[in-house]
Amino acid sequence: MYLVGTPIGNLEDVTLRALSVLRQVDVVLAEDTRNSKKLLDRYGLSPPLEAFHQHNEAQRARDVATRLFESRLAAALISDAGTPLISDPGYLLVQACHAQDVPVRYIPGASAILGALTLSGLPCDRFTFEGFLPARHAARIACLEKLDAETRTMVFFEAPHRVRAALADLRDVFGGERRAAVVRELTKLHETVYRGSLEEVLRAVAEDQNASRGEIVLVVGGADAAPRADELPRRILKGLLRHVSRRDAVEIAAEVTGGSRNSLYAMALEMSPSDE
Repeated sequence: MYLVGTPIGNLEDVTLRALSVLRQVDVVLAEDTRNSKKLLDRYGLSPPLEAFHQHNEAQRARDVATRLFESRLAAALISDAGTPLISDPGYLLVQACHAQDVPVRYIPGASAILGALTLSGLPCDRFTFEGFLPARHAARIACLEKLDAETRTMVFFEAPHRVRAALADLRDVFGGERRAAVVRELTKLHETVYRGSLEEVLRAVAEDQNASRGEIVLVVGGADAAPRADELPRRILKGLLRHVSRRDAVEIAAEVTGGSRNSLYAMALEMSPSDE
């Protein structure tokens, strides 16, 4: 079983090794056969194609692995773009292959994660990939609150129609001054990168009608490694202010932290300057 990385946009980004494998395997398992056929046709390849996607993987994984083992066949798994298994089908298939002693090989290809990370202007030495953010606002906020203290650069995939809402939630949880980048249509004709603070990036995306089109990767800088002395009260207040009045948030925060009500009230004013 070959896990073959494919282009994320520009078909010329396919590797020679990937083409060689796709030319020689007995079958190609494709997330979307229509989409994959464009790549195969571009290079004059015509291997047997079978659909293998998130809706049939659980039913097909073991059968495919058994067929490869018993018939001594070679197969290639490709996704619509990039590397299989990375926010794409394939995990259950790899498990099934390992269980049946079918060798699994990796054929490198283009990576939207690494491409966006290197273009972002943010630290690349340590990072975490968090996949797609939850679609619903409340779940997205809860997810981001768990990442608020993450010091590594964070990479997210996002649907184009949700990019503005996601950026607004990132700003509200991490603060508008946190550095970020939105990378759109990576390797394609209209590749665009919006860089700056979360506040600046959100404004730039809101002003560009094309920003909510195409494939989107969000890159967000990590939190400061050495938190401020008032970091805990700030985080508590930030969470409380989403659910209760400023007065109640200050009272609860003072009781939990033992901090001064006056200083906590001043802190709350900075976060929420409008009257409650």
